[in-house]
Amino acid sequence: MTLAPPADPFDPMLGRPPSRSKRLVIVVRADPVICGHSGEARNLAEVARTRGYDDVRIVTWPIDALEASGLPLKPLDRVLPYSPGIEVERPAPVGDYKVPDGRHAAGIVGRLVELFTDGVPTVVLSLYLMPHAMLVQEALRVAHATGLPVDVETMAEAVGSDITNVVRSCLDEERFGAAAHVIATFLAHDHCLAVSAYTKELIVDAARAVDAVSGTSFAERCERQVRISYPAIDARAFTDLSADHAGRAERSPVVRRAVAARGLETGRYVLFLSRLTDAKGVHDLIDAYAASAIAETHRLVVAGTGPKADELRARAAATAVADRIDFFDDVGDEEKRSLMAGSGAYVLASKPRPEFVETFGIALVEKMLAGGGPVITTPTGGIPEAVGDTALVVPPADPVALTRALDRVAEMDEDELAERELAARAYALQFDRGQVFDALFATVGAPTSALADVG
Repeated sequence: MTLAPPADPFDPMLGRPPSRSKRLVIVVRADPVICGHSGEARNLAEVARTRGYDDVRIVTWPIDALEASGLPLKPLDRVLPYSPGIEVERPAPVGDYKVPDGRHAAGIVGRLVELFTDGVPTVVLSLYLMPHAMLVQEALRVAHATGLPVDVETMAEAVGSDITNVVRSCLDEERFGAAAHVIATFLAHDHCLAVSAYTKELIVDAARAVDAVSGTSFAERCERQVRISYPAIDARAFTDLSADHAGRAERSPVVRRAVAARGLETGRYVLFLSRLTDAKGVHDLIDAYAASAIAETHRLVVAGTGPKADELRARAAATAVADRIDFFDDVGDEEKRSLMAGSGAYVLASKPRPEFVETFGIALVEKMLAGGGPVITTPTGGIPEAVGDTALVVPPADPVALTRALDRVAEMDEDELAERELAARAYALQFDRGQVFDALFATVGAPTSALADVG
């Protein structure tokens, strides 16, 4: 990773401004975490370098902390480098073993305080409220308490798990103070963002539940303050796989080489590529594939890591088509694009779970941009916003319907496959990172009260 030099310190005695004029700080679970929002952070950072932000920083967690967390991670040697001028900071923890928890959080807060008080005008974006938005608000409080100049504008983007895994679980356990903490912290930001219209509905519903038991007015404020900002995706990284953008991506020499290196044939495998969890519907996919006619002509590739990896391998081994199912746990960013483009179909049979609901579907859009066979998915959460009318949609937790969809793909001729590929790509281009960044940052500097009617 290429590191940018630190900004010049602000000297209040001399009144000397820093040489860097504008900074963007993104606080997120960054690479190597396997998560669409770590990619979103990268994409926003890359665009910021072309939009006048000469100091761009991603503040995240140390590698050892991520490894100890149990989060699914990419192979470290396959994480793509960032462009020059983007610095990834992983602040060291504060304190020793006598501080049982919060050491890494304290390290991030401390570093943010330093960035907020060095005289550089800063926009800070939190991806995930828990705990990143909380760390930003604490750092901002401390920064103001120092008496040093502070010129910071805050953005917080709520994702589905902020509500389903944090706020909802607090409500179920009658921990209303904790739920109120999350929502109040979110609303304290200058810009409150949701990754989809569905996510905003989740937020408002959760706020309404808190209001019902505590007498607060969070729901009305969420309705008014939260606006939608879809995840930013590097469209060109995927569309460039197709030589002329009008032909089938699977014919690209780059794609053919990558696919062949895995012992596969382009257009002749069904792909799942995401985290291996219950909510992603991989159990249903394995059952549906084993019962389908497509198993005779296409392999099934399950790419990713996660807590259900061993269970899914055992499930696949128990099927009659076990020798036609491959598991890859070492796919890097570049190979991911080629595997998507070379697939005969891409399946994300997501289903709502108490701990997680798919509130957008970044991997689906990436697949649509890359090309290859059609997407098969479910109308869960925000997925309809991600795919429009370009996918084959089946009910969640319905392996029989999923089998029928797989067999429908096997019946498609070359003309239909090409038509579907072009339609999917055309729809997905609206989520290109440049377009998303410009819409998001068009409101930077506007009074918070003026944003109520935006998006």
